[in-house]
Amino acid sequence: MVTADDVREIALSLPRAYEALVRDRVKFRVGRIVFLSLSPDETELGFGYPREEREALIASEPDKFHRPAAQDMRYNWVRVWLSAIDRDELRDLIVGSWRMTVPKKVWEEYLASQ
Repeated sequence: MVTADDVREIALSLPRAYEALVRDRVKFRVGRIVFLSLSPDETELGFGYPREEREALIASEPDKFHRPAAQDMRYNWVRVWLSAIDRDELRDLIVGSWRMTVPKKVWEEYLASQ
């Protein structure tokens, strides 16, 4: 099981990422774009994910992934229970979501540094 501290550690290690508190939710942004959002009780994580692939991801592991709130369905967004994933999977989800928000040059520099 991973925690909000794990989310914070991984997210803030990424170039241009920063943390913000918005209406009792911890959100991680690049510029003004949110790429991660923790629930107020820190049990679930919302993350950017291609909208056209969302239903397939949820169907593949419905005990792990679930739809965003109704008002967020128009966005590239999915939610995951933190208790259902390990640190490696968390890192993959965070980096994938972050990648959707940064310019290609930033992504390429990050890849080169890894």
